Amino acid sequence: MSRSGPDGATQEPAAAGRPRAGRRRGVSMADVARLAGVSAQTVSRVSTGHPGVVDSTREQVLAAMRQLGYRPNSAARALKYGEFRTIGVILFTLSSTGNSRTLEAIATHAADAGYVITLIPVGAPTQDRLLGAFTRLGELAVDAVIVIMEVHLLDAATVAVPPGVHVVVVDSDAGDRYRVVDTDQADGARQAVHHLLDLGHRTVWHVAGPRESFAAQRRALAWRTTLQEHGRPVPQVRRGDWSAESGYRAGLDLAGDPDCTAVFVANDQMALGVLRALHDRGRSVPRDVSVVGFDDIADAGAFIPPLTTVHQDFAEVGRRCVEAVLRQVRTGVPETGTTLVSTRLVVRDSTAPPPGD
Repeated sequence: MSRSGPDGATQEPAAAGRPRAGRRRGVSMADVARLAGVSAQTVSRVSTGHPGVVDSTREQVLAAMRQLGYRPNSAARALKYGEFRTIGVILFTLSSTGNSRTLEAIATHAADAGYVITLIPVGAPTQDRLLGAFTRLGELAVDAVIVIMEVHLLDAATVAVPPGVHVVVVDSDAGDRYRVVDTDQADGARQAVHHLLDLGHRTVWHVAGPRESFAAQRRALAWRTTLQEHGRPVPQVRRGDWSAESGYRAGLDLAGDPDCTAVFVANDQMALGVLRALHDRGRSVPRDVSVVGFDDIADAGAFIPPLTTVHQDFAEVGRRCVEAVLRQVRTGVPETGTTLVSTRLVVRDSTAPPPGD
């Protein structure tokens, strides 16, 4: 029966099962089940990616979800199953090749495992900023965290990992307290130095990365140790900040030393700057000076000349990070220790025997 409202307009009674205006509710799993003609349990299995659903039924349920605009309630699923299927990623900068490519691999492998990532950038590598990032993690729905940064900050006792959150760290010496996954930086540096010595160079100069960088420290230490093991003189280290401009400045310095015939540079961007500096000072690569980089960035083969460099497998580092952190999530057991991903030297045209050899 119709009735008049306060403004005299005729109002119809609400249809059975349909909420009144002003009391709208979201689409439920039961709504999807009714439209698809399946049970609510089947809808639940489809929404969680459960493999035990026939393809035709899965497509039927997904079509109903799209038609109704249904979105699974991740918070409710977390309460039911005890997991959020989310990995937090803390990192300092995306500008470096290693960080951006490792993050890409983490996101890809997390998605393959049915997880998403929550990115928590840290504006500066300070104790307060890192503590703030971990505090935020305690407020977010994450099952685990992967840390990509200069993580000597993790050694401070004031940084507390939220209870129940499992941790994997990239590029660190904190393997006594966390699971660490990293490139075998030292072996990559040794390969670079051995290559130059095998070509006949008396010694190898080095352009190192920032002092606070674990990767730069390990590469510089391996360079020095390898020269000492072969009884070769150890030249003064030039240092940059990973940028091509800092490599250029170091390269200008090296170009003025007539004894310098071989340079191992701690990353490819700085190596690009070294190549330009040598060119500007009239020293030919590799006729006068051989140059080896580290990273094997996508454009390394397009340098002039194409750059000999140490290849890092960032995709494998990312895969192992996800694998290690999800293993901890499944077992509930924290892990410690360090996993190293091997490197390989990629020989191109920027290295040759020393002049007059």
